[in-house]
Amino acid sequence: MARVIAVDLGGTNIRSALCDPQGQILKRIKRPTQGHEGPQAVIARVVESIRAVLPEAQEGSVIAAAVASPGPLNPYKGIVNYAPNLPGWLDVPLRDILQRELGFPVEIGNDANLAALGEQRYGAARGVADMAYITLSTGIGAGVILNNRMVLGAHGLAVEVGHTVMDVNADWSHAGVPGSFEGLASGTAIGRRAQRRLKEGAKSRMLELAHGDCAAVTAKEVAEAGREGDALALEIIEQIARIIGLGFVNVFHLYDPAMIVAGGSVSLMGDMLFDPVRKTVQQYAMPPYRGRPIVPAALGDDCGLLGAAALAFDAAAGAQV
Repeated sequence: MARVIAVDLGGTNIRSALCDPQGQILKRIKRPTQGHEGPQAVIARVVESIRAVLPEAQEGSVIAAAVASPGPLNPYKGIVNYAPNLPGWLDVPLRDILQRELGFPVEIGNDANLAALGEQRYGAARGVADMAYITLSTGIGAGVILNNRMVLGAHGLAVEVGHTVMDVNADWSHAGVPGSFEGLASGTAIGRRAQRRLKEGAKSRMLELAHGDCAAVTAKEVAEAGREGDALALEIIEQIARIIGLGFVNVFHLYDPAMIVAGGSVSLMGDMLFDPVRKTVQQYAMPPYRGRPIVPAALGDDCGLLGAAALAFDAAAGAQV
């Protein structure tokens, strides 16, 4: 039976997996990225990790591989333009290097786009032809599938939802964008908002959870305190949920997805976050968009890995990227 190899290239770890067409992971391995060593060393580590999950001869052949990569990239040319968490990565022709080393077809894709493809093919949006995936984590990323095709744009840079402007009057600029969705509602932004309130003298269980160190308060402490009923934490979650809800309204209005799937560490707050997000969408979306499902991701950390597997199978079958 044909197999593919999927790779999730992260700033901390390289995860590789041997996958079948049903999205089952048959063999997997995780290696430290050690990005400080530069592109050449990291790519060698990617090749090593792929070879480590190659099947035995009797288990079938590998027909293709795909890599979920961070950073702006060109999936048509297979070039990683820039990867913020990987020093020295500038216009790296990753696809061609890997194909030359491995001897079988390789594709690359943006990690958020492939997370969307993974959830659409094997996860929470299985069988939904038109969907959006939003990752709410340290940053905010997104991928959109319309008519079973990834929305990529002219250069593969489409759907940078995290860098859309949410508040032109915000006093916070992130990545050069004032009042961006990511700058206002990411996990980093949640921690920053909590720290500011604590520095102003507000009392909260969050400070105890951070062992009295205000600067150590993150979205994790906000979520934990919120689950314990802490008033300030719940207030912050409500504020963030409204921003996220408005971001989702923008996604509904722009792309008309039948469903939004939300993943990432912030989404683990569960209904404490999702309920006010859905309420905001119901309040501010135009009537034809209301009531559409907003659901948590089903694949966890494997969404990008399985999206890469789906991309590899599609490429082997001759489907356009």
